[in-house]
Amino acid sequence: MTSEVRVPTLGESVTEATVATWFKKPGDTVAVDEMLCELETDKVTVEVPSPVAGTLSEIVAAEGETVGVDALLANVSEGDSAAAPAAAPAAAAPAAEAAAVDVMVPTLGESVTEATVSTWFKKVGDTVAQDEMLCELETDKVSVEVPSPAAGTLTAIVAEEGATVDASAKLAVISSGEGAVAAPAAASPAAAAPAAAAGGKDVENAPSAKKAMAEAGLSSDQVTGSGRDGRVMKEDVAAAIAAGTSAAAPAPAAAAAPRAPSSADDASREERVKMTRLRQTIAKRLKDSQNTAAMLTTYNEVDMTEVMALRNEYKDLFLKKHGVKLGFMSFFTKACVHALREVPEVNAEIDGTDIVYKNFVHMGIAAGTPTGLVVPVIRDADSMSFADIEKAIGEKGARARDGKLSMAEMQGGTFTISNGGVYGSLMSSPILNPPQSGILGMHKIQDRPMAINGQVVIRPMMYLALSYDHRIVDGKGAVTFLVRVKEALEDPRRLLMDL
Repeated sequence: MTSEVRVPTLGESVTEATVATWFKKPGDTVAVDEMLCELETDKVTVEVPSPVAGTLSEIVAAEGETVGVDALLANVSEGDSAAAPAAAPAAAAPAAEAAAVDVMVPTLGESVTEATVSTWFKKVGDTVAQDEMLCELETDKVSVEVPSPAAGTLTAIVAEEGATVDASAKLAVISSGEGAVAAPAAASPAAAAPAAAAGGKDVENAPSAKKAMAEAGLSSDQVTGSGRDGRVMKEDVAAAIAAGTSAAAPAPAAAAAPRAPSSADDASREERVKMTRLRQTIAKRLKDSQNTAAMLTTYNEVDMTEVMALRNEYKDLFLKKHGVKLGFMSFFTKACVHALREVPEVNAEIDGTDIVYKNFVHMGIAAGTPTGLVVPVIRDADSMSFADIEKAIGEKGARARDGKLSMAEMQGGTFTISNGGVYGSLMSSPILNPPQSGILGMHKIQDRPMAINGQVVIRPMMYLALSYDHRIVDGKGAVTFLVRVKEALEDPRRLLMDL
């Protein structure tokens, strides 16, 4: 029986890719989910796994060819011969009694090529049930739990905690059946040997990376590769050019040198903890945002009296009818949608020398989690009701706190709301979430004396901050946007009347 290997979904707005590297050749035996080839798009690199165990019988799209989504790449003939390599570790035991099952890195998501093993829940020799959680992987966006593919005994852990693994790596070995025996000493060195050998072989760099290096006058030893086995990718060349190749060479050694404590006594009271991949990514993206956008912030304040009164009046009825609490975020989301219609450049983004206006609102709602800040996206918020928005915010927030958000749920946002008020912040300047051009910062509601119609009265006030990209949003547009948000919140009837 022959199974087709086709181009997978490449991601939002990506319609074609170039076949960069074939890891197998016709006649090679392949295991299920073993990487066959690597595709390269203008945004990401995608590895294509084998859908079945068998033999690679034909390569249809050769290296260097451009292929579209769902195009045929190769054919794999299913057969018993493919099972032999996977079963080899268990050859010493009777096949009927025990079978070795590899635990592989699961699909990590679009554009994610590696992960860090953060925690093992089981140790070698432990008995595991099928689908029981074995370990947790951490990527620069999400945490991924790895279940056991079979019931049996954990006989070998190949990737220890802290190890960085690629999207096709083996994590562990499960021996299923009555004859399963733990053998960590024999399995680990054997698994490590191929990895060590791979590091010493010549690695073919991506075609686009070669072209970019030639244009920039760089050699491959001046660029640090992030691809499979250290393969240099297009984005690696761009990073090397941005950093400046003359300064890039000594930088790793200098960066690697730990900061010396001021005294031995201070050293004994310090704790050094490696940044998580998520925290490293947050740091990089925020610094990139500062370096790229012409970011400014404008401020205003809003009297929350009317919103609080409306919420108090209808919150019980709202909960009874819709099964979700009525919070402030739905009011702010509606107010922002209202303002974005009038000032569309705040909802736009820059792409090269073009401005891309979005005729929809995918609202990012920043959420703090134990591992860092994430921004789940509520799609088409402009067409949602108050109840729909509250339900979406509640569901996304719970998934964020549990580390269950997928990358797709954090991509494609057009505008972001960040609520520092839940932590007690009175005023701050939020930083842009690129490539977006605007972010609204909410803050603590605090009673303050205000002059109303010639009288000093106490009102619940909140400072608002809009950070915006001045390359695309003028000061007039930013101020107008914030004033429209203020007006809609101080008189919520405007949202109903579209005023």
